[in-house]
Amino acid sequence: MQDYEESVSFLGTWGPFQKRVFLLLCLTSIPGGYNVLSVIFLLAKPSHHCHIPAQSNLSQDWIQASIPVQVAGGRLERSSCSRYELDLVQNLSAVGGKPALNLNQSSVEVLVSSLKREGCKDGWTYSTEHYESTVVSEFNLVCSDQWKQPLTSLFYFLGGLFGCFISGQISDRFGRKPVLFGSIFALSLFSSAVAFAPSWPVFIALFFMLGMGQITSYIAAFVLGSELLMGSTRVIFSSLCLPCVYVSATLLLPVTAYLMSSWRYLSLTMAVPGLACLPFWWLIPESPRWLVSRGRFQEAELLLRSAALHNRVEAPYVIFIPANVEKETSEKVKSTSILDLLKTANIRNITLMLWIIWFSLNVSFFGLSFNMSALYGNPFLNYILLTAVELPAYTASWLVSRSFPRRLSCISFTLLGALALLLIQITLDSNQAITLTLVLLGKFGILAGIAVLYIFTSELSPTVIRNTAMSSCAMFSRVGSSVSPYLLQLAVFNQFLPWIIVGCLSLLSVLVCFFLPETFREPLIDTIDQMPLVQRFRWPWASTPPDDGKLAKDQTTAPEIICTSRL
Repeated sequence: MQDYEESVSFLGTWGPFQKRVFLLLCLTSIPGGYNVLSVIFLLAKPSHHCHIPAQSNLSQDWIQASIPVQVAGGRLERSSCSRYELDLVQNLSAVGGKPALNLNQSSVEVLVSSLKREGCKDGWTYSTEHYESTVVSEFNLVCSDQWKQPLTSLFYFLGGLFGCFISGQISDRFGRKPVLFGSIFALSLFSSAVAFAPSWPVFIALFFMLGMGQITSYIAAFVLGSELLMGSTRVIFSSLCLPCVYVSATLLLPVTAYLMSSWRYLSLTMAVPGLACLPFWWLIPESPRWLVSRGRFQEAELLLRSAALHNRVEAPYVIFIPANVEKETSEKVKSTSILDLLKTANIRNITLMLWIIWFSLNVSFFGLSFNMSALYGNPFLNYILLTAVELPAYTASWLVSRSFPRRLSCISFTLLGALALLLIQITLDSNQAITLTLVLLGKFGILAGIAVLYIFTSELSPTVIRNTAMSSCAMFSRVGSSVSPYLLQLAVFNQFLPWIIVGCLSLLSVLVCFFLPETFREPLIDTIDQMPLVQRFRWPWASTPPDDGKLAKDQTTAPEIICTSRL
């Protein structure tokens, strides 16, 4: 199995078969990208104030004056959760009193600021400037129930966490293809179901199921493409084209939300891309590399010979060496689980470091996305700007991944993002343009680091457990994204606190990344025994010395390698 790429080299790297797989797998990322930040628009909180019933018989002056005015963020705003006592206001209006805002006005007028306040007993009136209706406005998730809004986001990301936990093990046991299309179908099914939710409890239950399919579909497409494609084609697929199509789908969401200002219609629309991708089941093959890892050589050979016909190349009479086939098939194929990631000291150290990095970077990424509400301006334009910066980020990560080591690339991008985020506290109140620039630069660095991290993680993980490893990392990324909606709540204590936290977590990722082994220009590994050893602290630009211990082990277990031309 260690010679898999050599065995299938007759296919080439860019024939009709690879082109078809490349294009279709990129398209399968559209449903996940279209749904990833739907929480921002479905759970948008419009400006609101207490509702004044029409039967209260108040004059227009008293209706306006019955809502207290307060200072928020240096600006005067109407209170969102209180009003002056309606009975008292009605009595004053009935006797001919007029509202006054200060003590210098006529004594005939009433100083409204001295009146007693009460809660919004008759509900709320919501602004329709940007949204006709959202989940927040329909189910009144404001004031005393405002805790339900971040909890709803939490359920969405917890669904992603649970989906990653089970999908990785299912994929490594039953195949990449069933997980890919099963998650796409789940996205379409529950996007449609969410649109008919009659209450908030039903909504969060369906929203949890929707979250299960979102990240799972992307991880499955990423792993399947990484195993079907080889060489430079694999790099450009995983670091540039697949993420860019994913981002392009993300950019379609604010446009759709602007055109469909009702959250129910928006949710129904989110089901369309997944339904359009389901026919690809008959065009995308299973991973032959996974089939070989499971000892299913005949199925793998049949698939590879079919690919050779598409590429108009002649497959060798024997694709896999009979001795190796007998050795692999004679051994019982063991079922893998997430516990195998903690089996030995080496894989355990690598796994724990990857989990920390994925968690930290995704807290920063989603924290930036949710904190965009703290920026002034049109929410749709802010979202498009913060999403559009992902395209140059993925392009930069691809260019760097072609020529530079993985550790150096990941550390450099993440460090750039961390420094930009830490500088935001200097300009947050003084210059909005510079603040927005730093936010965009921070997201550029963090996202480019995540893009390199996807490749790095895939190359560090063996075929027998690659999808489980990727899904476990994505699971910890969903733990980070579950925490991110609460970052904005920390601004109550200090407005700079959310930015400081995301910057410090990014620095933590940089520190941990120093200890990961390098995989640049190394073939994909297939077994746990082939995993590179964790290195002691080394500068990321330092060359990797030959590992004598590992070489001796290779000579002992596979002496035939000594005779190859590489040595």
